[in-house]
Amino acid sequence: MKLLLIFVGGGVGSLLRYGISVWLASQSLRFPMGTLVANVLACLVLGTATAYFLQKTDISPAYQAMVLTGFCGGFSTFSTFSLETFRLIENGHLMMAMLYVVLSVLLCLGVLWIIFKVNYQGLGA
Repeated sequence: MKLLLIFVGGGVGSLLRYGISVWLASQSLRFPMGTLVANVLACLVLGTATAYFLQKTDISPAYQAMVLTGFCGGFSTFSTFSLETFRLIENGHLMMAMLYVVLSVLLCLGVLWIIFKVNYQGLGA
């Protein structure tokens, strides 16, 4: 059952990531905004869900895995981020590539920091 739930969560996350990427690509941006938005939102879901599961110990490990491993794993993507960064560099957009890397790391870490430090006082709380 746990594997099936991870599979379903991953499929939903992948479809949502694809939808965001298609929608933002239609905006004719040269910046890979779709992956950036998906990764930041995935960190938001991952942090919020982790904090929630730490407080609500009655949630099944299978449902936790569906959200954390399945959905968030399907929704975020480091490989696409890496390829987009490489393509920016390859096309001579070094500054945009650097901005993309810095924004991705800082925004994702910032989202997690806000969730855990402001709302939940850290993982050990």
